[in-house]
Amino acid sequence: MIVLVVNAGSSSLKYAVLDSTTGRRAVTGDIERIGEFDGGAVDHAQAFGQVLEVLADVGVQPEAVGHRVVHGGDRFSAPAVIDDDVVAAIAACVPLAPLHNPAALAGIAAARRAFPDVPQVAVFDTAFHADMPPAAHTYAIDREVARQNRFRRYGFHGTSHRYVSRRAADLLGRTVDTVDVVSLHLGNGASACAVQRGRSIDTSMGATPLEGLVMGTRSGDVDPAIPVILARDGWDAAEIDDLLNRRSGLLGLGGSNDMRRIHALAEDGDAAADLAREVFCRRVTKYLGAYLALLGGADAVVFTAGIGENDPWVRSRVCTGLERLGIVVDPDRNGAPDRGPRRIDDGSAPTAVMVIPTDEELAIATECAETLARA
Repeated sequence: MIVLVVNAGSSSLKYAVLDSTTGRRAVTGDIERIGEFDGGAVDHAQAFGQVLEVLADVGVQPEAVGHRVVHGGDRFSAPAVIDDDVVAAIAACVPLAPLHNPAALAGIAAARRAFPDVPQVAVFDTAFHADMPPAAHTYAIDREVARQNRFRRYGFHGTSHRYVSRRAADLLGRTVDTVDVVSLHLGNGASACAVQRGRSIDTSMGATPLEGLVMGTRSGDVDPAIPVILARDGWDAAEIDDLLNRRSGLLGLGGSNDMRRIHALAEDGDAAADLAREVFCRRVTKYLGAYLALLGGADAVVFTAGIGENDPWVRSRVCTGLERLGIVVDPDRNGAPDRGPRRIDDGSAPTAVMVIPTDEELAIATECAETLARA
């Protein structure tokens, strides 16, 4: 099936047209700084108009449209064929994802106007984690407060975690329902996921993408009392949100949200940058160890996304000292310039360590096609 994949961010619109079976791309593109003074478009509707012009130029007509939607709340445990009811449910999740879901809704509205007779599917970042055990998704706060506000751990990057865990099973020559994987999606946004026989049983992000690992600008886990203390000192909600989501993580610790820049500063003797990368890796190691314990050991640990795929220093640092947990990285394999899916363990330990490039566009296209086949 030829699928137009639409990934509408708060100020961007990424798109690709690809074959859901082979992954072959007919066209791909990215419109950035939407709504900004010098941006690529005034709004998402205008941006989608540019996409239509590109498709017309190359003579491509999609058979389906797959939309990435960040937050599906507790309503969606799988992709959904888009109708007015699904749109309303996505809109109801806007309070949980105020930057992301409105953009997705704008992309959906534009695509439905442009292709009224083409089936469209919403693929949710949260869906892969929707059936985590209650003990994994429940916060230990007053249960009535949690119910009224829909507070629970939803998790994100589900499309990526699902994709790479399946690819890991393929590389091991096994079926996904026989393999346990710890997936480490490490980029400007970062999360870990424990995948037991194809199911997410725990993940590091929570009600929002702020919880968990240290990220480019996000703090990840902090003592919950810190925002309370800041509020008592006169900080308002917007200031606290800005601190934790936009001025923390690698940027707040080391002066840059780009790990490549952090490495360069650290190697030039910048102690703050060196600490930033150590904190980043230590947090990943803690979650890796926790998820190995939850799984009772894993068949594979997978590194993916920008840092996970391209940074041998981080991979080595995360895995150092885990020999008794069945993880031994081979330095030569880890440092090799290969860009494809590969193993970087030395073969002596029971747990495979892999680098698998994520392909969320292909994953969305595949899930779109599978959903329509079942409809």
